[in-house]
Amino acid sequence: MAEAHRRHDLLDVEPAAWAAAVAGRADLAGVPHVAGWVDDGRPVILRRSYPGEEAGLVPVGLPLPPRDGKRRIGLMLSPDAVRPRAPVLLSEALAVCPPSWQATLDALIALGERHGLAPRPFGSLLWQSLTGLPYLSERSDLDLLWPVPGAIPPRLMEEIAAIEARAPMRLDGEIVLPDGGGVNWRELHRAGLGETVLVKHRDRLALREAAALFAGDPE
Repeated sequence: MAEAHRRHDLLDVEPAAWAAAVAGRADLAGVPHVAGWVDDGRPVILRRSYPGEEAGLVPVGLPLPPRDGKRRIGLMLSPDAVRPRAPVLLSEALAVCPPSWQATLDALIALGERHGLAPRPFGSLLWQSLTGLPYLSERSDLDLLWPVPGAIPPRLMEEIAAIEARAPMRLDGEIVLPDGGGVNWRELHRAGLGETVLVKHRDRLALREAAALFAGDPE
């Protein structure tokens, strides 16, 4: 079943709800950027639920820049307090990337176009493009999501690996399935068709056969 909000979805938050959530967390007092995060026009991201968190609330998070401790902030919000924001495409985040990444980014975007896919950044590149804060360095990984509408193109992982072999950075990320689950592209690349891979959802983990994912079989 498809999920209403999926891992890595960007969400805008009602300012009053954000202020109340932050005020209820004594450990966030004085933490840089957090109190004014929403007032500054910044979204949060949907994360996986932690054990014991209240069902019916939306688990969200944001990471602080490395200079501010690289802490990951997790909060729970009412569904009424959030609304979806359009995802950022890799092609829309090029301006904030290190110049040494350009050839790799061009190759990844072209790869997506060949398969009818639009890769999306998450991690440091996403947050720098959204906030203007310094998340990226020359040593950063490039984290990408590859949403697929059905069957996974059989050569996609092989082609990502070929681009990574020439890249100045490590390529991390997930193939995002139609039901919202995500599977690490590297794990899927290594798996034989008769083997299983771990699929992450916002509220659970599941083992799926690699062959079923390549065939586009629903869970």
